[in-house]
Amino acid sequence: MALSDRTRRLLPLAAFALGLAGLSGAMVFMLAPEKAPVQTASVGGPFTLLDQDGRTVTERDFAGAPHLVFFGFTHCPDICPTTLQQVTDVLGALGRKGRDMRVAFITVDPERDRPEDLKAYLSSFDPRITGLTGSPEQVAAAVKAYRGYARKVPDKDGGYTMEHTALVYVMGRDNRFVSSLNLQRPPEESAAELAKRL
Repeated sequence: MALSDRTRRLLPLAAFALGLAGLSGAMVFMLAPEKAPVQTASVGGPFTLLDQDGRTVTERDFAGAPHLVFFGFTHCPDICPTTLQQVTDVLGALGRKGRDMRVAFITVDPERDRPEDLKAYLSSFDPRITGLTGSPEQVAAAVKAYRGYARKVPDKDGGYTMEHTALVYVMGRDNRFVSSLNLQRPPEESAAELAKRL
């Protein structure tokens, strides 16, 4: 009888030990290299959108030279215009080395950002920045291709703003993701880093 009581007391401990061993095995499996997060080669992909002049543009129009991709919207109060100005400064710092550099500014707010809206908005920035819009489905497909994020957020005045990925993607001449552009430093430093890719 004493043995039976002892066995009953040990059963929960044994179950705990087995569970712990199983969890450890699962962690090793999950952290193995072949189970690593999404590879950078999967960032980027096909899209079909309209530029600020109403022309159809695809990712193939940017192939052949390194380029930048940035998601934003014209009603953005601070991050988007600041980032576009920083990109403009970097392009200026590149000088002649950056003459073939192009930038895709893809709106995450196609309901309000028509081609003409993008054209007026981008007139304050470097002319190598191309504004792109399209149907909500086309824009959502582009955001998904770049593993980005965009969400409409209602505001207190009955309107809305957009939450979105603020990363500036550096894409290679083969349309593959290379890195993100670090804009938290002087434009000359960012330009020097970018020049290595040209």
